[in-house]
Amino acid sequence: MVVVLYIIGILLFLVGISISIGLHELGHLTPAKKFGVKVTHYMVGFGPTIFSFRRGETEYGIKALPLGGFIAMPGMYPPVEATKRRLGEPATAASGYRAGSDQANSAQQHLGEVDPITGTAVPNDAGIHSELPHGQPESELRRPRSQRRGRQRRGRLFENTMADARDFSNQEIEPGEEHRTFYALSVPKRLVVMFSGPLVNLVLGIIIMAISLLGIGITTPTTTVQTVVECAVPASEAAQRPADEKNSCQSDDPLTPAWEAGIKPGDEITSVAGVTTDSWDELSAVIRQHAGERVEVGYIRDGKAQTVTVPIIAHERPQLDASGKPLTKADGTPQTVTEGFFGVGPVQERQPLPIGEFPGAVWDQVSGVFHAIVTLPVKLVDIAEVATGSKSRDAEGLVGMVGVGRIAGEIVSTDKIEVLDKAQLGLGMLGSLNIFLFAFNMIPLLPLDGGHIAVGLYEGARRQINRIRGRGLIGSFDTAKLLPLTYVVIGLMLCMTALLVYVDLVKPITLDAIFNSG
Repeated sequence: MVVVLYIIGILLFLVGISISIGLHELGHLTPAKKFGVKVTHYMVGFGPTIFSFRRGETEYGIKALPLGGFIAMPGMYPPVEATKRRLGEPATAASGYRAGSDQANSAQQHLGEVDPITGTAVPNDAGIHSELPHGQPESELRRPRSQRRGRQRRGRLFENTMADARDFSNQEIEPGEEHRTFYALSVPKRLVVMFSGPLVNLVLGIIIMAISLLGIGITTPTTTVQTVVECAVPASEAAQRPADEKNSCQSDDPLTPAWEAGIKPGDEITSVAGVTTDSWDELSAVIRQHAGERVEVGYIRDGKAQTVTVPIIAHERPQLDASGKPLTKADGTPQTVTEGFFGVGPVQERQPLPIGEFPGAVWDQVSGVFHAIVTLPVKLVDIAEVATGSKSRDAEGLVGMVGVGRIAGEIVSTDKIEVLDKAQLGLGMLGSLNIFLFAFNMIPLLPLDGGHIAVGLYEGARRQINRIRGRGLIGSFDTAKLLPLTYVVIGLMLCMTALLVYVDLVKPITLDAIFNSG
């Protein structure tokens, strides 16, 4: 049964991430179609197609690997003619020559080679110059013929790749449909198309957080007493005791004020030192401030209000950092802090997060994800050290899709967590993942959405500057020129994915490790 639940957890995660990706791509698809762009494919996943159907000019489908998705819009790489338009020149149909077409072959036979950058023909009547790349200096003639050919092949390799990318990008545009390409859109419309996908993930992540925090609520300590501590042992002394004696009182240990005052589980503490305590945080803060003083404590027992005067003892406890982890000195002993101690533990109740605190929770989540992305190179170095065996896995470190899927399986299959807590953990993972998709896609590098947004902003700025100057390019930016950077980014993403898959399989992060780290 545990195995079945584990598999169900993984499947639920895959469904959740597939829906998130599908909505992301729908965010691109909807404005693209609204603006008249010809969208030929809408796919969730990569690899072999499992299921698809065609509606109108668009094929909708699901692929085998739920690791992403895409919509296909002709014109992501504009033809050369569209990139060379200058201020004052009329817009022309940017059909150009198709690679391998009869027109292109005929032009090359009569005029020489067609330059894939400028789109112009290089005359083939200059003798040895026809063997050199366009614009090659005369000094190249003195190089050996074999070296000149090698340089030409290397120079043409990238140009041919650019030409192939343009041809592939525009292959499904029929004559007269140039106005339905992505590059034909105005810059603001292109920005809307590209930003709408990540925006959907951000909105979806916020909605999921609202369901979790405002709907289900968060486990919150209350002012109702759950436990009463019998004795107060200084942290430095408790650290020196044997493990079997750490949780038991010795005869000479001082009793806590709550134990001596007769406070019982179920009592609701209403005030301390004349200060009304409506929450556990308020109660704790007042007690800490009155170390070594005798104060009056008000509480309700069986519906009756009562008071008792008790001495708040000065107690030494471990000092914690912002994440709640104990701090240690250079010699390894715990750092301590002295503050007031009463000796009660609170009842935990699930309560909706106050609506006024929700924007702050969203900001913390979004800013935390952006910080994680900024520090991604450092985290990847840590993961590489884990993969080589020189470092142990950090439960709060980077985790890949395989690792998240395994954790989802553990959440569903464990019997240590209540059903409502499982649902909230799952929602928390899905919400965080959507916010991560938003932040990651906003990285201003192609092929990510943020790269297309950056290109659009650059193109718009260039047009405005050239219009003010009265000259210059106002055509589409030639995104094909960024193909080398695009390939580098894709390569790094593939390496990161492979590294995370390996570490998630060999040294996985477990649910227990996450709970213990928290």
